[in-house]
Amino acid sequence: MTADSGRRAALRDLLAPFLATLVCLAILVGLGTWQLQRMAWKQGLIAQIVARSRVEPPLPLPSPEAWDPAAQEFDRVRVTGRLLNDRETLVHGLAPGEVPGRALQGYYVVTPLQRDGGGIVLVNRGFVPTELKNPRDRAAGQVEGPVTVTGMLRASEARAMFVPAPNPQTGEWFNRDVAGIAAAKGFERVAPYLIEADATPNPGGWPKGGQLRVDLPNNHLQYAFTWFGLALCLVGVFGAFAWRRLYDGARPDPVRSETAGIP
Repeated sequence: MTADSGRRAALRDLLAPFLATLVCLAILVGLGTWQLQRMAWKQGLIAQIVARSRVEPPLPLPSPEAWDPAAQEFDRVRVTGRLLNDRETLVHGLAPGEVPGRALQGYYVVTPLQRDGGGIVLVNRGFVPTELKNPRDRAAGQVEGPVTVTGMLRASEARAMFVPAPNPQTGEWFNRDVAGIAAAKGFERVAPYLIEADATPNPGGWPKGGQLRVDLPNNHLQYAFTWFGLALCLVGVFGAFAWRRLYDGARPDPVRSETAGIP
């Protein structure tokens, strides 16, 4: 077999692997490009949320006719009224501890607020550790009388797949379900979101507000590098494979060369 005929045979053999590699390469590059687009979208979303969470002065709470949790989430608002401490709800949760990387286990104190203008809105006043679960152990933190609450609006927290279901009868809640908590406490007309209170110190130091972090994960650049890196690896693997096939195909068969012309 001559070098030219061997190379032509090798090229024919490479056609199918080349097409398969081309399809895979297009998919990998497409995924990397999509991640870059997602990164730009996430950066814009984070900037929008941060800007809305820092509005000064805070906005008034929307009227019932204008309630729109999806559009108003993360708005910074201020509302006055009276906290109904005897009807608070404790929601299981974690909060950053004093030791980095070690979280505190405890509860978020969700307290209904009777607004001056009428109506109820739930307020996440902040975090308390497990040993302060009983309101009597933090009686100094029970604010009585008129109060003004400033914080960010948050829509109802969806229950994830592995989060236990709540038990309203025993008061066990694992996600901040606005409608569920309101119904369990007997409220009929409640704002469809809660207010995440600012870090204004409460009497006695508990609950500790200001636990909300506007920190949406944005790892799309890493994902894009992963897909583009796989695309480069694919090109390298196919290039080495093709070079070997072409090089071996171009080399004459030594047995046939030695016996050529022998009858």
